[in-house]
Amino acid sequence: MQEKPGTCIVQELGNENCIELFNMTTRVVLEPNLGGRILVYALNGNNVLWINQEDEGTPYLPGRPYGHPSAGRFDIGPEKTGHNHQSLFMGKWEGQITGAREAELLSPVDAITGIRLRRLFRLEETGTHLSCTQEILNQGRSTVRQYHWSRTLVKGGGISLTPLNPHSRYPKGYLVYGPDHSMDFDPPEEPNLRTRNGVLEIVGEPVNPKFVMDCAEGWLAYITTDHQLFIKKFQIYPDRPYGDMAAPTASVWYHKDTMCEIEPLGPLEVLEPGESSSFTEHWYLYDFEYPADLGVDLGKIKSIIRTGP
Repeated sequence: MQEKPGTCIVQELGNENCIELFNMTTRVVLEPNLGGRILVYALNGNNVLWINQEDEGTPYLPGRPYGHPSAGRFDIGPEKTGHNHQSLFMGKWEGQITGAREAELLSPVDAITGIRLRRLFRLEETGTHLSCTQEILNQGRSTVRQYHWSRTLVKGGGISLTPLNPHSRYPKGYLVYGPDHSMDFDPPEEPNLRTRNGVLEIVGEPVNPKFVMDCAEGWLAYITTDHQLFIKKFQIYPDRPYGDMAAPTASVWYHKDTMCEIEPLGPLEVLEPGESSSFTEHWYLYDFEYPADLGVDLGKIKSIIRTGP
């Protein structure tokens, strides 16, 4: 594989043939062996992503007990009614350097649906801006109905920030999934949840971990306890249907103080044989002091989202 400026091939946490994208401050490692994921997204050596060390370096084999891939995962939905596509989510992908600080990861073809996924990554020459595009390609013989589903795991115990839709279909602007897979559209108040200035703040472990939102603004943010601000920006399509059961545009899964999943969702794509679709997320990472009193300056966060620090 030919290297370009700001790229190299590395072994990372026991994983072979990883692709590194880098500039003076930012390091990204793309891992093709277990579901085509981002293993490292680091500013000045501090990786914001949660890593399950026990599973690293061991490729997925069908039938072998295995946890889920950690770190910067991507997927496709629907979650509850779609086909179980383990070959895409956990299988071995192909990696290729495509330019200066650019690379792509290409999945195998799903044997049942004929879906193939391509992920394109580009790190800017300076700063932390990482562009992540997932393409869904229908290489099968039947119509498929899928959508982009990002399942990025970041380090736990931080503060999750999600803009709520003032015209939400949900009474409180969000739904909470219960332990029996119920969807509570009017969840009770609890100490680690609050809504201020149109933003849902999860400041510690909630009673139930999974939240979905029909955001009208295309961003999600998270402040880690080791002083990083992680931001995702993405496009919202208000005039298109969304394919999950509650039709959210974003989801947050806050698992104890271990990890938090930051999940933009794309609109439903109906793809005929030979057609494809794409969805892009823009990632940013900043040094940002974790507020010990949990008093987040939301005005400052929104300013950073608009214009940078």
